[in-house]
Amino acid sequence: MTTPPPPSVPAPGPVAASGPVATPGPVPAPAPDVVVAPVLDRRTGSPWLRRFHPEPSSGSAPTLVFLPHAGGGAAYYHPFSAALAPCAEVLVAQYPGRQERIGEPVPGSIDAMVDGLLEALRPWRERPLVLFGHSMGALIAYELTRRLENAGTAPRGVILSGRRSPLIERSEGVDPRDDDALIALVSELAGTDARLLANPDFRELILPALRGDYHAVETHRHVPGPVLRAPMSVLTGESDPRVGVSEAMAWRELTTGAFTFRGFPGGHFYLNEQRDAVSRAVAEDLAAFTTLAGRSGPAG
Repeated sequence: MTTPPPPSVPAPGPVAASGPVATPGPVPAPAPDVVVAPVLDRRTGSPWLRRFHPEPSSGSAPTLVFLPHAGGGAAYYHPFSAALAPCAEVLVAQYPGRQERIGEPVPGSIDAMVDGLLEALRPWRERPLVLFGHSMGALIAYELTRRLENAGTAPRGVILSGRRSPLIERSEGVDPRDDDALIALVSELAGTDARLLANPDFRELILPALRGDYHAVETHRHVPGPVLRAPMSVLTGESDPRVGVSEAMAWRELTTGAFTFRGFPGGHFYLNEQRDAVSRAVAEDLAAFTTLAGRSGPAG
């Protein structure tokens, strides 16, 4: 059965620049005293996880979890799910405060997001898990892997994209309370079509998630502890204005497992132009992680 397209609420993540862009109408904010129930995904039974495509018939396929960037929603990763569904059960995180969860409070900290995802992934913890995080999602993937390893349910591997190592502490230089600065940063990173950002209604739609997510990134501090045992793959855009190649390579210090690094043409959202190449790289990582797991036996 063909999976229906993702929800119609536009994702704050990158939007294709070609062709006419329809501007969304105003979206009324819920009244302060209204409690918005989390929207469960019927395929996963969780508000935190979306599954757009059927899992492979092979019961041995890994489970690949995409963790979106700041301001981003699950819909942005729909094409990656389509490309990788033949070789993995693909889940995509949907954080509160965006798309169909827009009426829920934005968590506002990396730890709060990890808490929610840790519980949501409980039914999958005994499966061969692989986490993919882009930008803010890379921080979440890293901290989630630390927690899973500590619980004795280590992921098979972790793929970190578009983010410097958390050992390199540097402010993004953007006050999350400054709406204009947030929009300017999104424009600089080519994260969303400029024509959408010029629309006041669209800006009002995405700003709460952006504020909360950038607050989470700005206030996150790396807590020293055991480095990961999971193998790690790091991907980056070679022209990313916010992540230098050496800063991305510095993730190597945070795992004792196998480490691979790939640079792709493009900036922070190199994923847009390099979607096919990135999908192939992720498929290669899934195969490599499976081979490594076969050599070493169950992680834990």
